[in-house]
Amino acid sequence: MDKTYQPHALETSWYQTWESRGYFAPQGSGEPYTIMIPPPNVTGSLHMGHGFNNAIMDALIRFRRMQGRNTLWQPGTDHAGIATQMVVERQLAAQGVSRHDLGREQFLKKVWEWKGESGGTITRQIRRLGSSVDWSRERFTMDDGLSEAVKEAFVRLHEDGLIYRGKRLVNWDTKLHTAISDLEVESHDEKGSLWHLRYPLADGARTADGKDYLVVATTRPETMLGDAAVAVHPEDERYKALIGTFVELPLVGRRIPIVGDDYCDPSFGTGCVKITPAHDFNDYEVGKRHALPLINIFDKNAAVLASAQVFTLDGSVDHALQAGIPADYAGLDRFEARTRIVAAFEAAGLLEKIDDHALKVPKGDRSGTIIEPWLTDQWYVSTQPLAEKAIAAVESGEIQFVPKQYENMYFSWMRDIQDWCISRQLWWGHRIPAWYDEAGNVYVGRDEAEVRRKHGLGEAALRQDEDVLDTWFSSGLWTFSTLGWPQQTDLLKTFHPTDVLVTGFDIIFFWVARMIMLSTHLTGQIPFKTVYVHGLIRDGQGQKMSKSKGNVLDPLDIVDGIDLESLVAKRTSGMMQPKLAEKIAKQTRAEFPEGIASYGTDALRFTFLSLATTGRDVKFDMGRVEGYRNFCNKLWNAANFVIENTDGRDTGATGDAAVELSAVDRWILSALQRCEQDVTRHLDAFRFDLATQALYEFVWDEYCAWYLELVKPVLWDDNAPLERQRGTRRTLVRVLEVILRLAHPFMPFITEEIWQRIKAQAGQQGDTLMLQPWPVADQGKVDAAAEGDIEWVKTFMLGVRQIRGEMNISMAKRIDVVLGNASDADRRRLGSFEPLLAKLAKLESVRVLGTGEDAPMSATALVGDMQVLVPMAGLIDKGAELARLDKEIARLDGEVKRVGGKLGNEAFVAKAPAEVIDKERAKLLEAELALGKLAEQREKIANL
Repeated sequence: MDKTYQPHALETSWYQTWESRGYFAPQGSGEPYTIMIPPPNVTGSLHMGHGFNNAIMDALIRFRRMQGRNTLWQPGTDHAGIATQMVVERQLAAQGVSRHDLGREQFLKKVWEWKGESGGTITRQIRRLGSSVDWSRERFTMDDGLSEAVKEAFVRLHEDGLIYRGKRLVNWDTKLHTAISDLEVESHDEKGSLWHLRYPLADGARTADGKDYLVVATTRPETMLGDAAVAVHPEDERYKALIGTFVELPLVGRRIPIVGDDYCDPSFGTGCVKITPAHDFNDYEVGKRHALPLINIFDKNAAVLASAQVFTLDGSVDHALQAGIPADYAGLDRFEARTRIVAAFEAAGLLEKIDDHALKVPKGDRSGTIIEPWLTDQWYVSTQPLAEKAIAAVESGEIQFVPKQYENMYFSWMRDIQDWCISRQLWWGHRIPAWYDEAGNVYVGRDEAEVRRKHGLGEAALRQDEDVLDTWFSSGLWTFSTLGWPQQTDLLKTFHPTDVLVTGFDIIFFWVARMIMLSTHLTGQIPFKTVYVHGLIRDGQGQKMSKSKGNVLDPLDIVDGIDLESLVAKRTSGMMQPKLAEKIAKQTRAEFPEGIASYGTDALRFTFLSLATTGRDVKFDMGRVEGYRNFCNKLWNAANFVIENTDGRDTGATGDAAVELSAVDRWILSALQRCEQDVTRHLDAFRFDLATQALYEFVWDEYCAWYLELVKPVLWDDNAPLERQRGTRRTLVRVLEVILRLAHPFMPFITEEIWQRIKAQAGQQGDTLMLQPWPVADQGKVDAAAEGDIEWVKTFMLGVRQIRGEMNISMAKRIDVVLGNASDADRRRLGSFEPLLAKLAKLESVRVLGTGEDAPMSATALVGDMQVLVPMAGLIDKGAELARLDKEIARLDGEVKRVGGKLGNEAFVAKAPAEVIDKERAKLLEAELALGKLAEQREKIANL
């Protein structure tokens, strides 16, 4: 292999090989294991959340594939109704054309053309992350099969009485002219005003303090034209006597009632709240409780109507109530109407005061316009019956959330669920399969022919509903529609229910809950068995990544690298505010003065997985990426060492040659079994952070830092017995081969490249690492004696290294070592490992201190109770050694006080388990003994 690790060429090459040879397709003979990729928007490009999410899913799918499971990881994209339509409309606008100029059919052709040319960006980027999805089964929410599934689901739900059309309050985007979901509404903190308006009491009524008016506080005075009531708290002594009486609505002259409702907060404002059920979601709920009329005063542009539309709660027109609008306001934009209405109140002496007030302003995430709660005719799913089954599926444990606490979030949403508005006033999307006759009657069917046949409509004129379905409706069918439903395909029978859904907590309600509701109702099956909920990726300071903050990172910039000026340009592109762009450019240059280095996919994936704790948000640290790039280098260098010492050599690969395993070989094999156990256990429990930690520590701290050093004397000794050399080479390469299999789910590219180079020496066969069996620990190879022996060797060598380092003794200078207080076990180990210690620690001699013999003036290290003494004559600066001992004595003294204080705490001793107390007592005794020995040593040196 190359001497240095260069990831880019090998990453591209290996992915093409894997995909072209069909390795990602289901092929295991074991139990099916399925993951459905959360379909990213076809308009999108890769962001850190996608990178995090994909790394987790790929680690799971590669792990289970290697375990022999029949794995399917199905990819696909979402048509992203509003987002896609806006992209194409912007392109047309640049040409001076609108979608209305083209008409629906021609406009949709343009959208499909755009999708064909540009819609695959994110799938190409997902390939760069090494995601082993089955591209042969890639789906799109608007492809023919899924479109048929959507129509089938709509019809069945309608036939079951679970889909209906009604007039309800929705989030209305006044620019895009469509209802949008709560997830598409962003809340912005803004400075605003709280207007205090006087509403005269009717029929001579008076407040408790003698006023002939009530003062209502509102942030939206323009909606007073549609007020249906004034609400007060039923226990508010100031107003409770007025409940059931009326006020005269200023400017309009309409009498509206005073109602008592717990929604009112007596401590906020004046305690009186104007209720406008047709233009506020909270007021809508108050209106339902008091059977108030719904008075709509706005058109689709949020301009004031010439005549208000009055509806009853069931959405029908209320002909009994006349709610006129003064002609002065008709046709005005809502904010212009606000200005004029406030001026009219002031002119009439009805404006009490205006206070500054902090507001949460809802805006459409696509249009940026302020969202208007608006009454429209929409299609709804009646969710309560569906929610009952979905709640039961989680309560019974049929579906489990990891971490479990997210079940509480799920339950709280589902037990307070509202009906789901599924219609959108767009052209791009699944058109609602409903038709209207000239009388306005509505008929639902899979197509027009079915509607005519089913309802005997003959040649009657019919028009299809203009609306399309919310994209969450089609994505809610994702787990089964992608497998061929409503047909009972072999794929559906094999791979549904799926096994794991990997998602962020922010869409548990919008997507996860809806998938559970739709799947349980339409298929009778749960959609997945486990919901693994990961945190959101934030920057190093814990801030949400956003373009406005200038802290967004593109995962592919971390993979491939990007120079500083390109990064600055990327972060500031499209910004309309020069000062903000300048600020972001400045902070980018401070954070990345040399741009972002190229780290490769494996280092980024390992970083993501090492940060994947259970459910908490993730602070992304570029230092971690650099550290794991170093880990890749370490593994690469170790592989080069192994190849250099095994290529063309006898490694006993056939298994029939005699081998002798040294204690060092038995130790690393024993430690490997524990590593295999730990990595597997943590992956089973979705603890990717602990799995990567266990692997990292074994590879770096055991295999590379110690094993490769400890075997050099055997590898480089031509006189060593052939059986021992063969045993060491076999262990060397076979442990590396197992490491590669364990690491493959996390770092697929580097592991595949190395495995191809060493598989023959390790006695392995096969075309690809990704289809090799997952390592299974062999308890017969766990060797506690070897582990104890090598731990003694490591501690011995660390002690000698520490003395060399502190006393500035060159490794080129061989030193004498004297051992004090050596036990029989120490003497046995010295007999076994003295040649190894002498070679690796560069020792001139090692001897055990005789009985009654005084130790020479020495630098000291401890191996358990045994003293490792390096005589100082001609080597050691007395002052420096005293300073070193003082430092160690101070540390041990602090440890004695800390542990002693804990054991002296009656509360701790009373509550702690007996084994914990025993452990602390042993720790205290060990520290006291070590402290005593060092104090003696210091006294000897000081008296020299």
